[in-house]
Amino acid sequence: MEATLLLVLGLVLAAEFVNGWTDAPNSIATVVSTRVLSPLQALVMASVLNALGAMSGTAVAATIGTGIIDARAVDITTVGAAMVAIVVWSTLAWLWGLPTSESHALVAGLSGAALATAGAGSLVWDGWQKVLIGLVFSSFLGFIGGLGLTIGIYWTFRSWRPGAVTRVFGRLQVLSACFMAFSHGSNDGQKFIGAFTLTLVLGGVLPVFAVPLWVILLCAVTMGVGTAVGGWRIVKTMGLRVTKLDPVHGFAAETAAATAIEVASRLGIPVSTTHTISTAIMGVGSTRRLSAVRWGVGREIVTAWILTFPVCGLLAWLAAKALQLAF
Repeated sequence: MEATLLLVLGLVLAAEFVNGWTDAPNSIATVVSTRVLSPLQALVMASVLNALGAMSGTAVAATIGTGIIDARAVDITTVGAAMVAIVVWSTLAWLWGLPTSESHALVAGLSGAALATAGAGSLVWDGWQKVLIGLVFSSFLGFIGGLGLTIGIYWTFRSWRPGAVTRVFGRLQVLSACFMAFSHGSNDGQKFIGAFTLTLVLGGVLPVFAVPLWVILLCAVTMGVGTAVGGWRIVKTMGLRVTKLDPVHGFAAETAAATAIEVASRLGIPVSTTHTISTAIMGVGSTRRLSAVRWGVGREIVTAWILTFPVCGLLAWLAAKALQLAF
């Protein structure tokens, strides 16, 4: 049991590391693409504020750890199988340069593995309701927020010279990037913290689900290292390929996305930061003209979102069956 516990905890950290490749870069993509911060500056900022955001609450961690699957009906291999599915799928998406939703990968992975080890009765509907609500937060509020905020900025600063607007929002975007990184930690950073803590409960290390501080710090550092190692592929897709961004656009996209994410975090709703920031970027780009958005890139991203649920669910189911045979 001790060896299995260590193996599964290692798999959770591996999934968190891959999360740093594919999801955490979304929080710094716009500020790097507009050249307001260098990649190194953005990485340091994101690492610190992601950790602070992760320590700002545990509502999302509790939803992941207790609200998706019934911990009384599953065992430690269920979590391990889910992590295997996430690592495989997210690594493939990273190789293609596509940002994936770790929220949906984690939920689908846990559910697919639970179906294999304990049946449909192990799924918890309350948590799934929050996930479905999160789809609205991440998709519609991101696009509408980015579109509306950009129009409001254009109207407010309509008499300003373009150079002056760029200088002002070049400074303001540092603040919006900090807000985005903090909100990412407060929601996305908590998801694997919840999975790690669930593993400790199933392994008998913790008597009840309560998130220790050392777990928060360990997961936050692991995610930051993952971003440093491989985050540029996603930064390039989100910040450069979807639409051309200036500091005013980056500020609007980050502020709109971060606000939606932060509201969801306080309600314990796990949302996809990938969905939220990418739809916000599309909304911002649409204020110039619809053709300003490279919708072909958008379709690639949406395709990755749609495939995440069934692919991760199936991979986790297969991994759970294999682990059952092995252990």
